[in-house]
Amino acid sequence: MKNKVIIITGTRKGIGKHLSEYYLVKGYNVVGCSRGNPSIKDKHYTHYKLDVANEKMVVDTVKDVKEKFKKIDILINNAGIASMNHMILTPTETTRSIMETNFMGTFNFCREVSKVMIRQKWGRIINISTIAVPLSLEGESVYIASKSAIEGFTKAIARELASFNITVNALGIAPLMTDLIKTVPKEKIDKILDMMAIKRLSEFEDIANVIEFFIKEESDFITGQVIYLGGV
Repeated sequence: MKNKVIIITGTRKGIGKHLSEYYLVKGYNVVGCSRGNPSIKDKHYTHYKLDVANEKMVVDTVKDVKEKFKKIDILINNAGIASMNHMILTPTETTRSIMETNFMGTFNFCREVSKVMIRQKWGRIINISTIAVPLSLEGESVYIASKSAIEGFTKAIARELASFNITVNALGIAPLMTDLIKTVPKEKIDKILDMMAIKRLSEFEDIANVIEFFIKEESDFITGQVIYLGGV
């Protein structure tokens, strides 16, 4: 898998940064993006400063990546935001922002990268979701709605792209100590862990393990699936 070109969205910190560093060690050409400046310095890392919800920025970025590397092998849609709040107390603008970043960002990159993958007749797409979807967690209704949309979208486009040797799968992540959950009360985290079969936080290695399974050559018969970490 060396010399593969992988796009990972949301790479300034957290899961995206970890995955970028993980695949750089493996010899990949990693293309990352975020709204801010890059936090990774490596000769095989290329960074784009953009908003994943901005259609033109995504179109221009994917075009530039294709021109530079001549191909795109793997896409990981990781960029996302959340607002832990009761539905009644959630402003419309917050809802719109979450849906645009989480779902529209995933849609924009899937659509544009798929165009490249269709021409090369091969590709792997992984969309990041959350165990909050099957658990229907209180106070996360809008976040869950955005990730539920991603899961449904994943299953539908998996069928649309299957004939081009492109697989599309999703990974539902259990709580991980990132900026997204640092402000969540410990009691709530403990309650979530108690709902899981394996009662611990996710580790970056758990995430990389499933992604490795999804992207390897032998997984060409695995598509339209959602794997949830921790057993929910």
